[in-house]
Amino acid sequence: MQTSRDEAWALLTEWVQSPSLRRHCRCVEISMRAYARQFGEDEELWGVAGLLHDADYERHPDMDADDGHPRTIMAELERRGEDPIVVRAIASHADFLGVPRESRMEHALFSVDELSGFVVACAAVRPEGIHGLTPKSVKKKLKQPSFAAAVNREDVRSGAEELGVDFDEHVRFVVAALEEHAAELQLDGEAAAA
Repeated sequence: MQTSRDEAWALLTEWVQSPSLRRHCRCVEISMRAYARQFGEDEELWGVAGLLHDADYERHPDMDADDGHPRTIMAELERRGEDPIVVRAIASHADFLGVPRESRMEHALFSVDELSGFVVACAAVRPEGIHGLTPKSVKKKLKQPSFAAAVNREDVRSGAEELGVDFDEHVRFVVAALEEHAAELQLDGEAAAA
């Protein structure tokens, strides 16, 4: 069985109240769908994995607990009979679970997770938002440890390597995917406020 996009969104909005965490999950979904299209993969399957990868983080942030992130969302999806491919992808994005990333979908989820968050942070400090954001600008911000300090720089870099794509192209691809949804994601910068 595969969770529909509507069912996944209903689950996310039930479990996640934080607008920023909802936006993050939506950004990862958008990036995953874009890569699924590029690779000729199942866009719905990839999108659901992206949308729900952090769905339990707000309720269960303790990654060491038996019911911590992402174990709770994995258990819920298993209970619902979700395709094991989605559950395994969510498990593999959390290195501490020790689930090696093997499929292209697993590599994609890992590669867009931290990068999507970092791109949003970069867009938030630019007057033009995400519009015109370049890999050069992103790399410059990556070198500033105090900027978006919670983002794991090593994961951002190694994600592109794992996916087998050039880092600059990966950044360009994710920026372009998110830019298509800039208004929804509130990434239009000062233009949106005017």
